[in-house]
Amino acid sequence: MLEVILILNAVWFAMGFNTFWLRRKIFAKIVVPKEHRETPVFEILATSGTFLGGFNFAFSVLNVLLLLNLTAFDKDIQWVILLLVNAIAHGSQFVANVPIALQNRRGEGVWQVLKGLMLFIFVIDFTLMLFNAAFAMLHL
Repeated sequence: MLEVILILNAVWFAMGFNTFWLRRKIFAKIVVPKEHRETPVFEILATSGTFLGGFNFAFSVLNVLLLLNLTAFDKDIQWVILLLVNAIAHGSQFVANVPIALQNRRGEGVWQVLKGLMLFIFVIDFTLMLFNAAFAMLHL
């Protein structure tokens, strides 16, 4: 099961790297309404995606390295720490979108969390947060 969680983490974070770094303009178009795409803020948002992409790349590489070196971490507490860090990484993305999702339910919000790609991201981040946290607790 640990291997499956690490693979899911690596793939999800690699997808984040692709979305935020390699395809940052496309992602910005998903988040920014058409009427605001010709403003300097759109370009700033698209360019700042590289920061998120970089973090996602680092977490993806971390999970691949963990997967390739399972025996290097022979103490349960080591896995608890590593899995909790992954849970926090996923959870921080989920929690940041909760207030926006609540605004969406009232017909407000800066972007749509409860539709399309953003809903997919919202649900997967929540799910992977739970998987990582639950598996960390199993190692306690």
